[in-house]
Amino acid sequence: KSGKTKHGKGKHSKKKAKKAVKNVDILSPDAVLNAYYISHNASDCLEFRGFPWPGSPRRKGKKRK
Repeated sequence: KSGKTKHGKGKHSKKKAKKAVKNVDILSPDAVLNAYYISHNASDCLEFRGFPWPGSPRRKGKKRK
């Protein structure tokens, strides 16, 4: 036996290319319509978009059963 490993057996997975991050316009018609349906007020909308109001309480996750 030699100390070499055997290559070429089995399937090798190819490395996946990293996905490019797209710049998304948060004021596009589709984004505004989505914000309209998921937000209850202006502060909700801004918080969903990543701009929380200073001093606002943190949201807690869903309660587990």
